[in-house]
Amino acid sequence: MKKQAVAAGFVLFSFMLPTKASAASFDQLYVFGDSLSDTGNIYNLTGKEYPQSPPYFQGRFSDGPIWIDYFGDQLGLKPTLFTTIPSTPIATQGINFAIGGASSGSGNAVVPDPNLPGVLKQVQSYAGTLKANNQTADPDALYTLWGGANDFFFLNPEDSATPINNISLALNTLVKVGAKNILVFNLPDLGKLPAAKIDNRNPTTLSKSTTEFNLGLAKTVSALSQNPNLNIISVDTYSLFNQASALGFTNVTESCLSRLDICDPGNNKFLIWDGFHPTTAVHKVIADAALAAIEAKSVPEPSINLGILALGAFGAIGVLKRQQKRSALLSAGRVVDPQLSYTTVEN
Repeated sequence: MKKQAVAAGFVLFSFMLPTKASAASFDQLYVFGDSLSDTGNIYNLTGKEYPQSPPYFQGRFSDGPIWIDYFGDQLGLKPTLFTTIPSTPIATQGINFAIGGASSGSGNAVVPDPNLPGVLKQVQSYAGTLKANNQTADPDALYTLWGGANDFFFLNPEDSATPINNISLALNTLVKVGAKNILVFNLPDLGKLPAAKIDNRNPTTLSKSTTEFNLGLAKTVSALSQNPNLNIISVDTYSLFNQASALGFTNVTESCLSRLDICDPGNNKFLIWDGFHPTTAVHKVIADAALAAIEAKSVPEPSINLGILALGAFGAIGVLKRQQKRSALLSAGRVVDPQLSYTTVEN
């Protein structure tokens, strides 16, 4: 029970930390992924027909801005959509390559168009362009990578090896071309999403594959983290979604679009917008989680904030209460129990 409380507290307390990141930390923002990070690429490529807007928000797969919008605003960076580069001479703040429906590999799992690159191909194309111009990746830029869900929903729900290999290869490709700061996301429990129960999908299989994928991704991230010159930052959306109710989302089982009688787009307590994608309110929390992760990695030495973060909200509350009690006793000139000076977390 203590272990579960600490794990839950880690997610909750991370949003209580300062999340305003300095724009000076990164000079550009490069985004690779699928519909969870696409701010309009597939919308442009399909003649602004997919996703239908409204009810979707300005070509995004949600009812409002998505995490990269909120995240970019906090960093002071707005990456240019790669589909608009021909009409935008200079992408000074980075590029968003993410495409709705992208598989983890080379193609698109939703839209049958061979010209729509999957996550790995997005990264490889970027790396190829750098190589062709005898360039390396900007070491002061931030690179974000989030993908894999479409493989399980639309390709093969039982094959976790392929998306693990694809995302791992994408990460290693970014490192090889010189990327130093990489933000990588795992997957929420796909078996718990409303879409897991439709189109003959098996929620149990999707949950199992999600766990396998996340474990494989964690191994890759752990291996890359051994490189002292690499700043790889993980965002645990699996834990975040599992704690959605504690974060204030009152409907975590239905999609907002399926309950228009009580759904208020842009201002609601639903976890999921359309069966697959988070509502804009959840995207805001995801952005906060990413910023909190960056904040934590930016502190070179363990501090009281990082110590509390590691303990989690419940462990932290216990620490603070003991510290307050100890201070009160000291101020009263009483003898303090030695146990009050120590904190034990059960693993």
